[in-house]
Amino acid sequence: MFRKASLIIYKQKPAVIQAIEDKISISFVSGFKGGKALIENQKVRDKDILFLHPGPAENLANLVTEDNIKASDTFTKAIIETWELLDEEDQQAFRFDEIAELSIDTKVLENIFPLYFSLIDSVYFKTEQKESQLFFTARSKDEVAALLEKENEKQNEAAIKDAFIKRLRKKNVDLESDAKFLQEIEAFALGKTDKPKYLKEAHVKETIEEAHKLLLDVGFWTMSKNPYPTRHGLSMHSSTSFLDSPPHEDDRIKLEHLAYAIDNEGSTDPDDAIAYDGEHLWIHIADPASTVLPDSAIDKAARNRGATLYIPEGASRMLSEKSLKDYALGLEGENSYSRALSFKIRITEDAAIEDISILKSFVKVKRLSYKEADEQKNSSQLAPLFHLAEKNFIKRKNAGAIQIQFPEASVVLKKNEGADPSVEITALVEYESFALVREMMLLAGEAAARFAFKNNIPFPYVSQEEPDIPKKLPDGLAGQYRLRKSMKARSLGVTPSQHASLGLSFYSQVSSPLRRYSDLVAHQQIRLFLDNKTVLTGDAVLERISQGDAASRAIMRASRESELHWKLVYLLQNPEWEGRGIILEQKGKTAIVFIESLAMEASVHAPKADLNDEIFLRVGKIQLTKLEVQFIEA
Repeated sequence: MFRKASLIIYKQKPAVIQAIEDKISISFVSGFKGGKALIENQKVRDKDILFLHPGPAENLANLVTEDNIKASDTFTKAIIETWELLDEEDQQAFRFDEIAELSIDTKVLENIFPLYFSLIDSVYFKTEQKESQLFFTARSKDEVAALLEKENEKQNEAAIKDAFIKRLRKKNVDLESDAKFLQEIEAFALGKTDKPKYLKEAHVKETIEEAHKLLLDVGFWTMSKNPYPTRHGLSMHSSTSFLDSPPHEDDRIKLEHLAYAIDNEGSTDPDDAIAYDGEHLWIHIADPASTVLPDSAIDKAARNRGATLYIPEGASRMLSEKSLKDYALGLEGENSYSRALSFKIRITEDAAIEDISILKSFVKVKRLSYKEADEQKNSSQLAPLFHLAEKNFIKRKNAGAIQIQFPEASVVLKKNEGADPSVEITALVEYESFALVREMMLLAGEAAARFAFKNNIPFPYVSQEEPDIPKKLPDGLAGQYRLRKSMKARSLGVTPSQHASLGLSFYSQVSSPLRRYSDLVAHQQIRLFLDNKTVLTGDAVLERISQGDAASRAIMRASRESELHWKLVYLLQNPEWEGRGIILEQKGKTAIVFIESLAMEASVHAPKADLNDEIFLRVGKIQLTKLEVQFIEA
């Protein structure tokens, strides 16, 4: 079949046989330059080539142009006429040279390659390769009609896409008709795919930030679109995994004292409450571990989330909204009982934990805002708790605890009908009851860690190495900033160790099992121990908390980026903003400042400033998609 000067195909490229030895020497077209075919020589095996025509072909370059290695209308017409001649019922397979004889003048060798490329591109014949030959079988009329319809759809789609790209370059899209294409750009901007579409054709840099900017420029997104939770793989909705039946009441003890759940005004998931009965401090914590068992569907869903995501748009809960009525404390009012895991702690005069027992309980809970708790701090119910909190703080401070304080602010979104929400930034009031609740929860964490260690329960301990604090710290916020920079990262593991910055030799977090997965694991271990069941091994606990901690770190990043996003939206909505900054650190002509009214840090040009100096600022350039803002001296 093969002989010198035959026309062949090599890797879908036109070729001619030059010699036949142990291997076949060929010349093939490797490309084009200046309209002329580039010819290369190579030795190949017979199975690597397809026979087309015996030739003889003297000069391959004279037979091939850039245009005739593509499907051609002229040859497609000839193919259609050949197809119409053949009996579709016969289903006979024809070699390429046989189809060629029926379709064209095969003596004109310039026709061979364009016929081949037109034939393999057509819908009229099915192809099958046998050894080094291609065989063609005519398709039925119905098959051809269906394939032509698909081909027309593709051509229409290509034309529609090309028209979209032209509009996209001009940033003049039709949001309704172009939605399908814009959603594919959106998927990249949200981090749902790492394959950008249409950006390169629209002459836009293929980065997630530029995709974000493009969606803003064409009006598909508004500046209120917050992409950061989705980019971190987080859901903007609460978990939907919950129990159909409420928790059973099992062997809970009914407590008669009234406990106080102190939280932000408007909180919808209270999970801790405190009381003092004259002898014991009681810290009552929500008890989801009563029914959220290790490796249950709810437990796995919570582990994948790691924590509840709090952003200005709202909360995406680790446990479902429906579960709150079963687990949260005090939602039904102070005359009803809430299920709790209660820490009964006896404390010495110097705030050392002398004894700890943990009970499954029903407890009456009264809810208070921080403001209300401050107003009632001298009451007979709350005064002893404030006193205990102060003693615990002194104990921790004497043990080396470090307290870092920066002003905080809350970002609130106000809905506007048919428009982006208005952003409000409000400074948080420093209520004394903040410290009360903090110290109570630290006592609960210390007590739980001591209880677990004493009873050999594998447990999620939280530790932190001693910081490298400079010998001389500046005063004011600059000193707090330097102190914060000296802190070491906290560690989560199953080996107890000191938490230096808290001034505690044992510590675990147990106060938020509705919001934080490691806390839930701690409760599950306590629950299994109290029920005389086999607790999880240390390896099992470590595996679970490590997975939950990785997810919670993504939540922290998404929360931080979301808050910054909305602060920049606030500045875009208030372009005349001016505010005070405090110099935290000086680096040459650049200073790090803390902007009190925004509760954010920024770099500014301030060559002559000293630490803790005040500098009045206004907004320069804002790049929302990069989370960058430039402040300049007002």
